[in-house]
Amino acid sequence: MSLRVVFMGTPDFAVPTLAEIVGQGHDVVAVYTRPPAAAGRGMELKPSPVHALAERFGLNVFTPQTLRTEEARETFLDHEADVAVVVAYGMILPKPILEAPQLGCLNLHASLLPRWRGAAPIQRAIMAGDPETGVAVMKMEQGLDTGPVGMVEKVAIGPDMNAGELHDKLMVLGADLMVRALAALSRDGLNFTPQPEIGVTYAHKLTNDDARIDWSLPAQAVHNHVRGLSPFPGAFFSADFGKGTERVKVLRTAPADKAGDAGMLLDSNGTIACGEGAVRLVQVQRAGKSPMSAEEFLRGVRLEAGVKLL
Repeated sequence: MSLRVVFMGTPDFAVPTLAEIVGQGHDVVAVYTRPPAAAGRGMELKPSPVHALAERFGLNVFTPQTLRTEEARETFLDHEADVAVVVAYGMILPKPILEAPQLGCLNLHASLLPRWRGAAPIQRAIMAGDPETGVAVMKMEQGLDTGPVGMVEKVAIGPDMNAGELHDKLMVLGADLMVRALAALSRDGLNFTPQPEIGVTYAHKLTNDDARIDWSLPAQAVHNHVRGLSPFPGAFFSADFGKGTERVKVLRTAPADKAGDAGMLLDSNGTIACGEGAVRLVQVQRAGKSPMSAEEFLRGVRLEAGVKLL
């Protein structure tokens, strides 16, 4: 049985879920997404990825600045939705909106709740060295990702998998999980289990301070940090290549069997000492340039073994 669905999402991560919901024959009566944002050199207003897909499907798109007004509530009620599906929308849903759909609001969250509630679950899972994560379909309530969980799908995090690779894997897996959840919901077969109180962690929003590499950490922690922030925003170090201090993003590293003072460049292969052990640079990106191999980078800069990276 098809459902009347309001879809609420903004970035690339939400696009496959919207496509699958439409493909399964559900009636998407409205799509809510963040307003177009300035982007590119010309700073022209650019619609979100969800907005662009919704227009290709000929769906009604809404981009309110807030959902807290009476007008927003009335507009939402007018959709007469059976359910709202929320995937990385980027806006808090007030209580009147949460209570409007007959069957509630379902959220697709990129973690194994209650671990990594919050804004950056993919990055935080890798940075913490978690061996697995997943996607969960949760019935939303007013707390931050605190609602009961209806379905979960797990995925292993490989030792060198980065946040971009995990993001792409989870967004496809999540789309499939959500349409299965909607199918179960349509036949009154989606059962929800309250989240346990044990094991709660928060995936706080990433800041610029999170991106700087701390070479005093053990090599495995540095490796996890790098891959957890790759390709965006990118973990970085600073060094002087003869024209003042410059930031360099590190996109890939590999463990190395060496040791030395934390932050010291140990050889011409880009091996850098950590608090315990060392890592070898594999791929980096200088400001304004494309990603490059560590070998190419080291050929083009003035860095000799023994220099300290900040």
